[in-house]
Formats: sequence, structure tokens, C-alpha cells
Amino acid sequence: MNQILDVLIVGGGPAGVAAAYLCHKKGLNYLIIESGKGIFQGIANTYPEGKNVYPSKPKENPEPFLVEELRPPDKPVAVEKYIQYVQHFVQHENLAVQTETQFDDIKEEREHLSVQTSSGPIKARKVVLAFGSSIPKELSVYGDAKMVAKTLDDPKKYVGVRTLVIGGGNTAADVIISIMKEKRQAGDINPVYWAHIAETFDVNKETAQRLGEEILLGGNIRLLPGATPRIGEVDEEGVDRLVIRTSELKQPDGIEIYNAMSFPMKNVIACIGSQGPLPIFDKIGVQTIACAEGVCHVAKEGDRLILLTADFESTRKGVYVIGGAISPSYMRISGGTIQEEKHPNLIYTAINDAGHVVEAILKKIGK
Repeated sequence: MNQILDVLIVGGGPAGVAAAYLCHKKGLNYLIIESGKGIFQGIANTYPEGKNVYPSKPKENPEPFLVEELRPPDKPVAVEKYIQYVQHFVQHENLAVQTETQFDDIKEEREHLSVQTSSGPIKARKVVLAFGSSIPKELSVYGDAKMVAKTLDDPKKYVGVRTLVIGGGNTAADVIISIMKEKRQAGDINPVYWAHIAETFDVNKETAQRLGEEILLGGNIRLLPGATPRIGEVDEEGVDRLVIRTSELKQPDGIEIYNAMSFPMKNVIACIGSQGPLPIFDKIGVQTIACAEGVCHVAKEGDRLILLTADFESTRKGVYVIGGAISPSYMRISGGTIQEEKHPNLIYTAINDAGHVVEAILKKIGK
């Protein structure tokens, strides 16, 4: 993209969509990039189906919703309906969104920032990081495993193929249940392989019951306890594959005998938990500070919190951070002092962060 945007927004959740809408209204040239297949992908992945969404506000904050159009209704509504409403809103307003685009890094240019993405570099005067806190962990293997999915966007695409799900918790089990159901209804006998590095799987009673019911209905599953992802490679046909070791036997002479399986990476989903934004902050050179005793009341002593100005600008000029990525608290720089600031992880907070940041950017850009 040769055009220089006024604002590039990373993340299509409540903060990102609110920021885009305000940029749109104020005449700023902007773009949202979202790693998922659609906006609000993070909420869709983390909220259980049927969970209600509320217009919750911190008790001590009298400020109204700064983007009333994105305010959840007073009457509780299921998250799916709220997401559907927001998707229609984005389409109606014709907001500029580029999906399935991974954020990688930010480089300094002479008069702008160059944001490195999976779709190529994007130039912008200001960058707003609105990617939330539930960032899926990368699968660490020898070689490259970036093509491995971290979430389930469409269970139907795994019908007709052997599928591998990695992870031993409720999220992995939920993914397996969804895929097995689609396979069973389509008459697909290809199994879903469930691999976990530990010898036991750890799911709650409700999830275990749903999994058992799906198996009784004919769901085809193969358990791989103690299995370890080892290598990402390209086979002779040019297909990216993941090799997972299912067992190993160490000999006295130093020779290892092991069994392994290989899956096309497009058929692998790694549900191995999420990480906070600290690795991203470290990579792009955004400064954080460790909490000291007597200074922090929300975070624990030793926790690293991001340093932000009152306008949510980070220590890297032109880079702003809003929403869940700075919850439940951050370090606010104000008047030469640094102090911890509460930041509840709410839709309300994310939306209002966007309102304050866009106003600050408007003043700096001079539009």
C-alpha cells in the first residue's frame, strides 16, 4: 500500500471498530486490519455461545458511551446477536476493514510509520493498537508453524480430512465437538485426532458431558496423550506439514526410537492458550515498567505494565494502545509523574478509549 493513511488500526474489536467509526466521521483516512475472518473475531472466540452482553460501566466513571451506536442494549442480548448487529453496522457505514491480515512489526520511516503485516507493509502517520488481551500463543516447533490455525472459524472446512487438534483444555474440546458434529452429519468417517503434551486431558464436567454425547452419537475421535509437536516442514509436493511425535523410547546407546504422525498444517488447530500483549510490546519497542510495592494496587508487584500518556500514546511516538491490551491497569505518565491507572476490560472502556484517542490524533494531525 503506497498511500499514507492518517490512522492504521490494528484489531477489529470494540476499540478498533469505535476508532474506525470516529475516524470515518471526522474525515480521517484510516484502515482496520484484523487477523480473523471478520470484525469482533476476538469476542466471538472468547465468549461462550449464548453468553449475554451488557452495557456495563465502571461505578466511578460517569462518562457516557462515546459511540452510542456500539453500545450494547440495556436488555441483555446474546453475544451472537450483538456481533451480528455490529457486523451490519460496519457494512452500513462502509467502514474500511481488511481481514485475515496479521500484524507483525512497526518500522520508522522519515515522515510516517511502516506497519509490517502478512499482506505487506502499510504506511500510516499514526497507529492505534486495539488487539485486546486474548492473543493466541504461537505453536513453537523446529521450522515454521505459522500456517497452523489458532481458532475454529468454520468447522465445515474440516469435513473430509483427517484433522489434528492440539491442546488439553476446554477450548480444544469445544473445537473437537464442533468438528465431530459436522463430520458426523456429513457422513465423514475421517477421525479428529486430539493431541496433548500431557498424559491426561483437563476439561470441566459440562464439556466432558457434551464430548461424551457427541461420541455416543457417532463422533470419531482418536486420543494422542503425551504427544509433542516437533517439526514444521514442506513435503515433496510443496504442502506445509506439521510432524507430531506420539511416542518415544530412549535406548541405552543413545538412539531414540519414536513414532510420529504428519498432518497438513491447514488441517491443524492449536488450542494452546493465550498470552498477553507483552511479547508484542517488547518486539515493537514499546516501554513497560514493573510494578513496585506501594505503587500498584491493581497489578501485582513485579507485573509489567505499559507506559502511556493521558492520550493513550505509548513511549513510541505515534503509536497508541487502547482497549483490552492495557487491562486491568496501566502506568499513566502525567505531569512528570507515573502512577498506576485502573482500566476495566469492558466494551464500554474500549469504546471510550477510542473516543479519546481519535480526538487526540485529530489535534496532532491538524484536521
